[in-house]
Amino acid sequence: MNAVMDQSQILSRLATSLAIGLLVGLERGWRTRDEQDHQRAAGFRTFALSGLLGGVTGTVALQTNGLVIGFAFLGYSAAFAAFHLLEAKAERNVSVTSVVAGMLTFLLGTMSVAGDPRIAIGCAVAMTGLLALREWLHSRIASLTWQELRAVLILLAMSFLLLPILPNRTVDPWNSVNLYEIWLLAILTAAISFVGYVAVRILGDRLGIVMTAIAGGLASSTVATLTFAGLIRAHPGSFKLLSAGILIAGAVMMARVAVVAIALNRALFGPLVLPLASAAAILATGAIILLASNTERHMPKLLIHNPLAFGTALKSAAFIGTVTLVAEITRQAFGSTGVLIVAALSGVADVDAVTISMARLGGGYLELNTAARAIIIAVCINTISKAAISGWAGGRDTGILVGGISVVAIVAGLAATTWQILG
Repeated sequence: MNAVMDQSQILSRLATSLAIGLLVGLERGWRTRDEQDHQRAAGFRTFALSGLLGGVTGTVALQTNGLVIGFAFLGYSAAFAAFHLLEAKAERNVSVTSVVAGMLTFLLGTMSVAGDPRIAIGCAVAMTGLLALREWLHSRIASLTWQELRAVLILLAMSFLLLPILPNRTVDPWNSVNLYEIWLLAILTAAISFVGYVAVRILGDRLGIVMTAIAGGLASSTVATLTFAGLIRAHPGSFKLLSAGILIAGAVMMARVAVVAIALNRALFGPLVLPLASAAAILATGAIILLASNTERHMPKLLIHNPLAFGTALKSAAFIGTVTLVAEITRQAFGSTGVLIVAALSGVADVDAVTISMARLGGGYLELNTAARAIIIAVCINTISKAAISGWAGGRDTGILVGGISVVAIVAGLAATTWQILG
């Protein structure tokens, strides 16, 4: 940022620094509203002035020397901490949150003038949110189980320790396997599984089936199908409700495939969106009809024991790497036909591997239309596979219901593909 600003710019940024202080002060003042005046070290006005003081310090620093910010911050922090120390001794309160909040308010006020005010405002909103959610966050942490804490630590280690050291390039002679991209997918799979677990735990069994279906479609619609089909055996009265869960997972899976493929290769938008959207719409419509016609009052108990599904994520990553390698070798040996065969075979168990490998190869080593058809074939085969699983694990009626709606969805998707080709 330029050191020279006109008067209107200075006033605008000082107003921003004051607004930051007012925002934080509103939360801090509300929290200490029951305390008597002059019995608290800092409240609404103090935090508002802290933000403005930071803005004035930034203004002075721009016109003189940046060291002004450091000296002013040290002086402010010392005075603020000293008054809180007196308050802590009187109330026997050892919390340092207000001290940190005051220091951060000062610095964000300074940043709003001497730096990027948009970043300062964003940080101020985030800080105020954390301060306001104190009780909720503490209760959530207190209710964490060891499994959940371990899941969070594993996810953080996967994301910030292992991912950065992996090479973001192909490492095999066929120029197809990128370890960074494969591990990133493993992280996403594990994260989605954990988000689904948290959603079910927070929302409870009432919305548990729908949320589990959505989370299952994001993580593994095949696993979700097995779960719901098994519940149908134990809860035959919830046949329609659980069948709807299977269809929702399938529809979400199709939406996920489209998003992942297009995110990796924007050129796939045209050939993929209409077929997958048509098939997903049929599955979603069938699920809505089943949910509306369900009369079961008692929801089956959902028990999810693994919040992260780390093993599943690793197996998925290994499978994706294998399919990507096999697809490239097959393409080099047999051309486009071989790639479609690989897509059909791998689609029996998983669609992510085909989606990612085809998105990476499409438009480069492989024709774009061939890549899109391979993804659509994998989705169709996977949908048929899940219908068969429904019948095997959930009984004949489940297989007929889920299978019938799935066939209609596949026909709709293939019809859309044919229309695009002929059009």
